[in-house]
Amino acid sequence: MAPRKPQLERLGQARETVTEVLAEPDAETPGRVQAAAVPGATVPHRAEGVGAEVLAPEYQRILAVLASPEAGGGVRAKQIALALGEKAAPARVEGVRSRLKRLAARGWAAETEPGLFIVVKEPAWAAA
Repeated sequence: MAPRKPQLERLGQARETVTEVLAEPDAETPGRVQAAAVPGATVPHRAEGVGAEVLAPEYQRILAVLASPEAGGGVRAKQIALALGEKAAPARVEGVRSRLKRLAARGWAAETEPGLFIVVKEPAWAAA
């Protein structure tokens, strides 16, 4: 049977390396989301210096509808689904509603009253 000591040493070194890498902040862009938009990816929290380009394309399209002049005082999920070319089927509308709720929970949109959404133009940190 082969000695296990070299394997355990390599495992310990790998653990130390991973711990060091995870402990070091990214010096190039602190506080910024590094990954590009990926369809189906999670929605990051809105942060200073982070634009909508970090969002997956389906979320960018929803924000575009919310930011349109026709959105005015707010838009409902069914209206957004229709604006995106979706059918008004309940399953499609609920999919849009869940995306809207996710955007609102992470600071990209706001629900002004139940079911009525607007785009957040000025984040809370910029207003303060």
